[in-house]
Amino acid sequence: MKAGLIQMSLKGETDLSPDVLREHMLDAHEKLIDQAGAQGVQVLCMQEIFNQPYFCAVTDDKWFNAAEEVPDGPTVQRISSLARKHEMVIVAPIYEIDDGKYYNTAAVIDADGRYLGKYRKNHIPNLPQGKETYYFEPSNMGYPVFDTRYCKLGVYICYDRHFPEGWRALALNGAEYVVNPSATPADLSRYLWQIEQPAAAVANGFFIGAINRVGREAPGISATSTDPATL
Repeated sequence: MKAGLIQMSLKGETDLSPDVLREHMLDAHEKLIDQAGAQGVQVLCMQEIFNQPYFCAVTDDKWFNAAEEVPDGPTVQRISSLARKHEMVIVAPIYEIDDGKYYNTAAVIDADGRYLGKYRKNHIPNLPQGKETYYFEPSNMGYPVFDTRYCKLGVYICYDRHFPEGWRALALNGAEYVVNPSATPADLSRYLWQIEQPAAAVANGFFIGAINRVGREAPGISATSTDPATL
């Protein structure tokens, strides 16, 4: 199986509306998804909330407007067409609204463009660098594993990775490959990043694809790694 990961800096300033930022990010990602398809990538994942800034460093109701339905929102619909075009499994981590509640979610789309289901982040931190409890409910869906065309695929999102029981649940549910889309400041997690995920892969007998954001977003929003190769 050939796997790919997309790490990208924000396209646009954070004073733009979430709708405009979403379009900028989708346009930029489409070009890289096309490149991945040309290289034969079969399973692809983007970073945590890939179509927006990491807004959780602040508490601003503006960012609730970034949430969309899964799978009926614009992002999953567009990504589904790209998955079908390239016969590629794509994991699309986005901000979800469902029945008035908000989740940090990853939609899983099979290689024929079919929506297979979603994973919702289980462990929601409340830290100075990430006031996520302001924006997200914890998952109510457990640890699903998706039977895609190319592998049995699991998802674990960012802060989840600090909790070994989730990795184990994914392994017991049959995962062969697990992606961990993240938004992690380098000064906070560099050391843990380098040991936790390799250790989880060894302990559970699966492969892990780890993705972080890159670049620096606006002050008060996020300051992530400028050196993704070492994160």
